[in-house]
Amino acid sequence: MRVRPLPRRPAPGRSLPRRSLLAKLLSLVLCGVLAGVALAAAVFPANALLALTAKSASDAFVDLPSDLRTPQPAQRSYLYANDGKTLITTFYDVNRRDVPLDEVAPVMWQAIVAAEDARFFEHGGVDVRSVIRAFVANGSGGRVEQGASTLTMQYVRNVLKTDPDLTPQQREEATADTAGRKLQEMRYAVALEQELSKEEILSRYLNIAYFGAGAYGVAAASERYFGKEPAKLTLAEAALLAGLVQSPDAYSPIGGDKDRALERRAYVLDSMARTGKITAAQAAGAKAEPLRLKPTELPSGCTAATDDTWGFFCDYVKQWWMAQPEFGATPQERERNLLQGGYSVVTSLDPDIQKAAQRNVLEVYGYGNDRAAPMAVVQPGTGRVLALAVNRHYSLDDTTNQLVAGGGAIDGYQAGSTFKLFTMLAALEAGWSLDTGFDAPSRFVSEYPASGAGSCDGRWCPRNANPSWMDGYRTMWTGFGRSVNTYFVWLEQQVGADKVVGMAQRLGITFRAESDARFARENAAGWGSFTLGVTATTPLDLANAYATVAAGACTASPSRCCRSPTRPGGRWPPATRPVSG
Repeated sequence: MRVRPLPRRPAPGRSLPRRSLLAKLLSLVLCGVLAGVALAAAVFPANALLALTAKSASDAFVDLPSDLRTPQPAQRSYLYANDGKTLITTFYDVNRRDVPLDEVAPVMWQAIVAAEDARFFEHGGVDVRSVIRAFVANGSGGRVEQGASTLTMQYVRNVLKTDPDLTPQQREEATADTAGRKLQEMRYAVALEQELSKEEILSRYLNIAYFGAGAYGVAAASERYFGKEPAKLTLAEAALLAGLVQSPDAYSPIGGDKDRALERRAYVLDSMARTGKITAAQAAGAKAEPLRLKPTELPSGCTAATDDTWGFFCDYVKQWWMAQPEFGATPQERERNLLQGGYSVVTSLDPDIQKAAQRNVLEVYGYGNDRAAPMAVVQPGTGRVLALAVNRHYSLDDTTNQLVAGGGAIDGYQAGSTFKLFTMLAALEAGWSLDTGFDAPSRFVSEYPASGAGSCDGRWCPRNANPSWMDGYRTMWTGFGRSVNTYFVWLEQQVGADKVVGMAQRLGITFRAESDARFARENAAGWGSFTLGVTATTPLDLANAYATVAAGACTASPSRCCRSPTRPGGRWPPATRPVSG
């Protein structure tokens, strides 16, 4: 296929040829006179124009504001696994991803230019010929039947539509179908042409235009309609997309009239042939091709994670994001930045370890079991959370979403004998050896006051769960190995329950239940049952505590991210491409 190179303007800093400067000056003057008079004549009755002269129109045009605010349009954010390329999910309320012009197939921008503004590379923002033609057509028809919008003017309109700082009323006024708005649009367009190259304007237009089916920008449109990158678009595909921008809802073949989409595609192909971008034979060949749609919807949010076992981890990362002031002063601002800021977040999730953890969990209890079996995997030394698995399906209305990491209304779960580790560590720190022995009975009467069940004469007296396996002379080695309750209550009593509670806290155990937190504050020394894991905690807290021990007491708070969230300037990587951080 014949592909013509994009006409280029002189590089920034170089003087434009004298003819080019003159053309710009003439463009500004002609736009002021012709656009002002012709457009007003096309929109207003003749008697309203008696006092309007060419000079007054020109003066009014030049005096209009020319400094257009061009904020970065909303972009989708990406959540990746720890390899930086495995997509967990995306977050967006506007499906857009900016791409540079050199990552767009040349036939795409050629099709857009042919369909929307054939003289794009010849005018200075406003096509005076089109303005006059629209004036004649609209004047003879008695109503506005033809427009004169260039690509630059369309870009201006899209900028005003998407400016996040405008109120709905301001946005409506800025894009209203009035002569005044059209004049202001022209003024902005002329000013932009003085500042930006044609390539920059074309690139910005392709990235901001709406292509229907929820796709904003050419990258999202390529993915949505054909499941591919814009660099790989064929002539027929590019012509279809280019035909959508005039009326996306009317021409979109997804959920719409495919015959109308084909008719519009044929119009674009004919326009490309007429302007010499392709041959008549190429146009005919592309017209003969079927649509070959491959509708693709990008996941958004944790319920749409690309693996159905990753929703809990995704939710864990989102909870963290929503608590970080660097992403916004309020929760609402943080969520908006997540949905619109174009961030790339490389998390600590290891897909292979997650898969193994999920398999092991389901071997204990299946999805339909009433009992939950959560598992957290933390890397010793770094605190990186490598996996969060549970025999539940993630959903927004599921009350088990905090099973693994905590949060919401869930304080945690009794951890049982896993807390015996903290008693042993407190004893070792106090100078007791691993060979410290005690003849552990089936029932041990402690010095901790108690009443009711589990008490003996006003003292707490716990039992061993399996006397034949647990009773007898035990050391820290064998007592921990066989999880002997009476041995560890005795050992805790020797060391001091407050020291055991303090050890657990130092290793990262957080008391989320108010009753536990109060006991730790007011009566830690009398908390004899602590060693048997009666306090509520989460699998993540517990995994991190054990990981700290494995790292030689090198403490690290649980970490969700391998790299700081990045927000590249205008470059958001595709879901399959590694990100730099």
